[in-house]
Amino acid sequence: MMTTAFIALAAGAASALMFASIISGALISLVLFYLAPLPLMVAALGWGPLSATIGGLCAAIGLGAIFGLPYCIAFALTVALPAWWLGHLALLGRPVAGSAAAGNGAAPPAPPPLEWYPIGRILLWAAGFAVLTTTAALLTLGSDAATITGALRRGLLRIMGLRNSTPSADAGNFVDAMVAIAPAAAAAVAMMTLTLNLWLAAKVTATSGRLHRPWPDLKSAALPPMTLAGLSLTLACSFAGGLFSMVGEIASAALLTAYALVGFAVLHTLTLSLKGRMLWLGGTYAAVLVAGWPVLAMVLLGLADAVFGFRQRYLQRKIPPPMAAP
Repeated sequence: MMTTAFIALAAGAASALMFASIISGALISLVLFYLAPLPLMVAALGWGPLSATIGGLCAAIGLGAIFGLPYCIAFALTVALPAWWLGHLALLGRPVAGSAAAGNGAAPPAPPPLEWYPIGRILLWAAGFAVLTTTAALLTLGSDAATITGALRRGLLRIMGLRNSTPSADAGNFVDAMVAIAPAAAAAVAMMTLTLNLWLAAKVTATSGRLHRPWPDLKSAALPPMTLAGLSLTLACSFAGGLFSMVGEIASAALLTAYALVGFAVLHTLTLSLKGRMLWLGGTYAAVLVAGWPVLAMVLLGLADAVFGFRQRYLQRKIPPPMAAP
């Protein structure tokens, strides 16, 4: 118990320092800010969700005492809560239906096989947290779309050094375009960073032997079928206008990012039999990281797999059906 408490306090302190580093304004602080959930996720996966809960609460209280209540709420909402809940879901398992413990003689019965919480549902929860945190951050700028847009525009002009001067036509158009895509881009970044933090935390705990579950087959990750209906609804809401439209754009961006991650899983499956598989995968990842826009192909691949079941058809062709018993 003392070890768990120590790990929780250490994880909370590290997470709080990484979160508060954004105040310095240094470029490296942005990286640390986005990695702030990582220590708490490591604690959750390696020492249980209770450890992340204790660490998150202590960190939030400490930040509130030093920097004020807004920092406490922001940390609890954007870092502590997602780290605790996603870590809890990653360790959530139940006995496989119809399985029975096996035992013979004096030997103790073997534990039944466990069915772990699906990776696709964890991705959906991460998308929900991305929507929540992005919407909450925008609501701190105003209570309506016009006010939020104006605050974003003034902030971007200040970053560009044009706060006290009239921007040119080209600069004004650029600023307006950036303001228009900022909410959706923020949701996509939040979704990606939460997923990356959870993956890194799982890698760290698995390497140290503390991960209390087998490594999942990420190639099989699939979002629940009703996610397509939810995406259609959020896309429709994005045309409603006003604050409702902004929330619809944020939710659509988070869900499309989730489908992009599923698209990568589909790519990993469909290239299993290719001789130049690593070249294909490496080129795809490099293109996405360098250019950015090729991620749209991954979104389309994830959506197409959800509709047509490419992975299932591919695996059915590669794996022969079992022979009938004589």
